[in-house]
Amino acid sequence: MQARMVKTSLIGMKQDTKMADVVETFVPARLDRLRWNKFHTLVVVALGVTWVLDGLEVTLAGSVSGALVASPRLHFSEADVGLASSIYLIGAVTGALLFGWMTDRLGRRLLFFVTLGLYLVSAAATALSWNLASFCLFRLLTGAGIGGEYSAVNSTIQEMIPARYRGRTDLAINGSFWIGGALGAASSIVLLDPAIINPEIGWRLAFLIGSALGLVILLLRAWIPESPRWLVIHGQAEEAERITGDIETKARRAPESSADTKPMRIRPRKFTPLKEVFHTLFVTYRQRALVGLTLMAAQAFFYNAIFFTYALVLTRFYGVESHHVGWYILPFALGNVLGPLILGPLFDSIGRRPMIALTYALSGLLLAASGWLFAHGLIDATQQTIAWMTIFFFASAAAGAAYLTVSETFPVEIRALAIAVFYAMGTAIGGAGAPYLLGALIATGSRGSVFIGYLIGAALMLIAAIVQWFFGVAAEGKPLESVAQPLSSSSD
Repeated sequence: MQARMVKTSLIGMKQDTKMADVVETFVPARLDRLRWNKFHTLVVVALGVTWVLDGLEVTLAGSVSGALVASPRLHFSEADVGLASSIYLIGAVTGALLFGWMTDRLGRRLLFFVTLGLYLVSAAATALSWNLASFCLFRLLTGAGIGGEYSAVNSTIQEMIPARYRGRTDLAINGSFWIGGALGAASSIVLLDPAIINPEIGWRLAFLIGSALGLVILLLRAWIPESPRWLVIHGQAEEAERITGDIETKARRAPESSADTKPMRIRPRKFTPLKEVFHTLFVTYRQRALVGLTLMAAQAFFYNAIFFTYALVLTRFYGVESHHVGWYILPFALGNVLGPLILGPLFDSIGRRPMIALTYALSGLLLAASGWLFAHGLIDATQQTIAWMTIFFFASAAAGAAYLTVSETFPVEIRALAIAVFYAMGTAIGGAGAPYLLGALIATGSRGSVFIGYLIGAALMLIAAIVQWFFGVAAEGKPLESVAQPLSSSSD
């Protein structure tokens, strides 16, 4: 099925206005009717590994916090560690906005090479930090690379995975963050053990691991094509047809029937003006914007507040040695990986609205309960880890669902920037100051003060659950174009 082009005058323009090409294409329908094949697996591995990198970064930053405080060269305080974590998140916000805008204009494929390259260089530079200022600068740039990855990679995955697999795939990919978390935790056990490696060298080697892993990912990504949906929208219908045909050829099993499928009709555009982007996000789809922002802000505070200070809680209140923190992070990471894998299919069968609301609500209630036990000294380090493992079994699926929501409920022309805007706003509102706040509360040495921080996180998750229940979109199993009609679609 080839894309067809017809001439039609633009609505509302004068008769002598230059005629615009209308493209009639089956590309989105052909991508959605495919059965799962090796191509989809390659996309998941090559692009989804971004979250492995992010998990590695965050875990290493949390695991080495004790080593940074103890470093005779850096002399970091607990508040300094929290500050560096907040600056990393500020970098991620800035990178998401800048590279998200570029992704919608220049293409998904180009940007997921640019952003990964920035991450590689910055992560390696972090290992060479000599004081707080240099450490914060390199963490800022590392965060920018990771933030840019969110937009480029998430939009590509959404646009290439068939609709009926989209929910579980997106959640599983976001859950892979904790595979990186486990790798970081396991590495820290060796790298931060003074009996094996000088801790001053060990924490530097820890940051080089992510850079080395990124080099392998660059090679994998060379095999991933540009998103056919993006190509069609940007007037490259022939290239979109070629790539879609190649994907179909690689599929060994016959696709599902599409006899009743109607073609999509669009007027290609080179870019979407920012004025139209923000009108679409906050006027046309203001209810969806409310949902997306609430989900992103709640999970940002929940995760960033707790995990960036995870090691500090273990070392300050439970007396755990910094080089043993990794042993406690491993089961925590396991719960985070298993949650999306086990619960993910339910987001496609039971539906987005009830499952997202349920996972957010359970996460908040369980954190409040375990926080109360912590505040009253009723649990030890092992029991605390079991509690966090259980909480984040649900929270991991909830956080993944936030990214799923903002990436599938807005039009294709602005998808990458929409992901960036809501990630940036959510992180700025709920996440950027969270590590510093919890770091300061931990520095007081008061369990009651830390409990207040946990209660804030729990309250935000419960509010997000209520908003999702009443205003969430039932996008399960639906083509992206029916969830949010392209801005360039034509009915002529």
